Amino acid sequence: MLFCRVRRGPSVLDEDRFEEDSDNKRRSGIISKSIEVPPYEIENVVVKTYPKSKGDEDQIRSAIEQNDFLSNILTEKRAQKFIDCMYNQTVEAGEIIIQEGGFGTHLYISCTGTYEIIIEDETVGVFDDVRVFGELAILYSAKRHATVKAIENGSMWVLDCHTFKRLIIKSALEEQEEIASFLQNVPELSKAPIEKLYQVANLFKPEFYKSGTAIVKQCEVGDKFYIIRAGTVTVEKDNEKVAELSKGRYFGEVSLLKDEFVPATVKAGAPGVECLSLTRKEFIEHFGEVDEFVRLKSEPITAVEKMISEYPNLNLDDFKILQTLGLGAYGRVQLIQHNRHKNMVFALKYIKKVEIKKKTHQTQVYNEKKLHSMCNSPFITRMYRSFKTSRYIYFLLEVGLGGDLWSLLHSQTGKRFEELKAKFYAACVLEGLSYLHALGIIYRDLKPENIIIHHNGYIKLADFGFAKRTDSKEKTFTFVGTAEYVAPEIILSKGYNRAVDYWAFGVFIYELLVGRTPFKTGDPGHLNTYKSILKGIEYVTFPEFVSGTSKSIIKKLCTQSPADRLGCQKYGIQAIKKHVWFGGIDWNKLINQELEPPYRPELNDNVDTRYFEKFPDDNDVPPEDFSDWDKDL
Repeated sequence: MLFCRVRRGPSVLDEDRFEEDSDNKRRSGIISKSIEVPPYEIENVVVKTYPKSKGDEDQIRSAIEQNDFLSNILTEKRAQKFIDCMYNQTVEAGEIIIQEGGFGTHLYISCTGTYEIIIEDETVGVFDDVRVFGELAILYSAKRHATVKAIENGSMWVLDCHTFKRLIIKSALEEQEEIASFLQNVPELSKAPIEKLYQVANLFKPEFYKSGTAIVKQCEVGDKFYIIRAGTVTVEKDNEKVAELSKGRYFGEVSLLKDEFVPATVKAGAPGVECLSLTRKEFIEHFGEVDEFVRLKSEPITAVEKMISEYPNLNLDDFKILQTLGLGAYGRVQLIQHNRHKNMVFALKYIKKVEIKKKTHQTQVYNEKKLHSMCNSPFITRMYRSFKTSRYIYFLLEVGLGGDLWSLLHSQTGKRFEELKAKFYAACVLEGLSYLHALGIIYRDLKPENIIIHHNGYIKLADFGFAKRTDSKEKTFTFVGTAEYVAPEIILSKGYNRAVDYWAFGVFIYELLVGRTPFKTGDPGHLNTYKSILKGIEYVTFPEFVSGTSKSIIKKLCTQSPADRLGCQKYGIQAIKKHVWFGGIDWNKLINQELEPPYRPELNDNVDTRYFEKFPDDNDVPPEDFSDWDKDL
C-alpha cells in the first residue's frame, strides 16, 4: 500500500507522480480514490426504519413493481427492507423536489399531490399518480436532467442514497451468511474453511419452481446442487413418497462430486419452492474438484501464534525497538523484541493517524488489517494483531530477516536470476496468489519490493495495502498498482478482477529473468509505460538468453484480453502450474517447504538485520487524533 514499505520511495496518489530516474529506484504504487462504503461501517451497520400501515407498504410495493429499474434489482426480501427504510415527507405547492442540473442524493415515490416536470424552463409533463422518480440517485450522485415541482400540496415517500447503499450491502452480507450456514451442513463441504464457503455462496443462483414441478427426475443425469431457501419439496422413489424437505435442507449434492444418475425425483410442494442452485461445472471452474477445495484449509498454528495466544495481554510496552527496517509515506516498519521472551521478534508497522485522516485513507487501513490478518499461508507474511494510540495505528507482523526480493535480485550478476532460481521464486509467489484468490482476494501490487525473504530461504508476499476482496464474478474499477505492472484493463478503466494478478505475474517472471520489466520506458509520468502496456507483449523484445518456455508462459500471462489470459479459463490457476515452464517443480514438496531454496540468508540470530539499510531515527511527533474512525481496529 502507500503506507510503510520496506526501503521504499514516496507514494503516488491520483495525479501525483514518482520519478524513476534509475533502475536502482524502488517503485511506488498508485491508487485512485474509490467510492465505497467503508468496511468498518458494514459489520455492525444499523439502518433506520419507519413504521407503515399495510396500505402504505402496498402503495410503495406497487410503485416498485411498476418501475423496470427497481423491480430488476430488488428481490422480495430486499424490497421489504427497501420499503421499511423509506420515510414520508410532506410537500407544499410550488416546492421544487428535484432541480435540473443539480446532483441527486434521494429517490422519491409520489404518494399524493400533483407534480410538474420541467426541462429547460418548459413544462413537458404533469403527473398525479403513484410513481418512482429520481431512482439513479440511489446508485450515485447523478446529475438531474429535469426539474420536478409540486403544483399542489402533497406527500411522498423518500429514500436517501447512503441508506440504500448500506441497506444493499447489509442485505448482501446477510444473504451470503445464510447460504454459507446452509453449506456447513453439507457433508461434502462441511470441512472447508468458512471463508471458502462464503466464496461458494456467491455462485448460487435463485430459482423458483411452481407446485408439482419436478426439479430433478429419477434416473436422469444430475449436474446441479440445490438448497431450499423457502417452501418444501417432496422426495419420491419409484413413484412413492419417501421424504419431505424444507428450508435449509439440500439435494443433488452428489452432483458436485461427479455426474451420475439421480436416485429419486424431487418435486416442489405447494404453493411453490425457492431454491438456490449451483452446477458442478460452475463449481469446478472456480474452485476445482470438491476434494481439492476442501483440502484448502487454514495452516496449523505456528509457534509464534502459540506464544501470542499464551500472552493475550501483550501491549507495546512489552517490546523494545531494535532497528528501523523500512520507511513509508506515513510511518515506518521497525524490528521489535519482547523484553522478557527474547524469541518473540516481530516487525512493527506504524502509521500516523493524522496523515491517514488527512488523505481519507481510513478505509484502506481497515481493508489492509482485515485482509492481511485473515491470511494463514506459508507463502504470505502473517499479521498477528493491531494496536492504536492517539497518534499511531500499529500492525504486529511476521518479520523476514532476509530482506526483500528486490534487494536480492539487484545483488545478482546482471541484476537477474538464472532460470531455475526464478522458477523457484515464481512458484512460491504463485502459491501465495493461489491462496489469496481462493479467499476471493486480489493482491493488486505484485513486485519484488513487496516480497520478503524468510530465514529458511522461502519467500512470502507482504504489504496488503492494495489488496481487495471481491466476489469471484465482481469487477472493481479503482486505478491501483505499480505503473510497470498494471494490466491494460486497469488503464482502460474497463473494470477488472483477479486476472490483473496473472498479468502482473507474467511481468514478474520477466523481471526476474531479465532484470527489468517488459514495459519499462523510464518515463517519469508513466504515460509512455501505459502506452507500452496497451500496445502489448507481442511488441516486447526478449533477450536471447530467455528460453522459449519462459517466453511462452510470459506471453500467455500477459495476454491483452483477461478472458484469454492463462489462469482465467476452466482450470484456473492450475493451468499456470501445469505450464511446461514449471515442469520441474514438485508442488507438494514446495507447499510443505521440502524443496531446497536457491539461497538462504546467513543470520547469526533472530535479530540480525544485516540485510536491511540503516535509517535515521524518527524525530517527527505527529499531532494527536482523538476522532473515533479507528474504533474497530
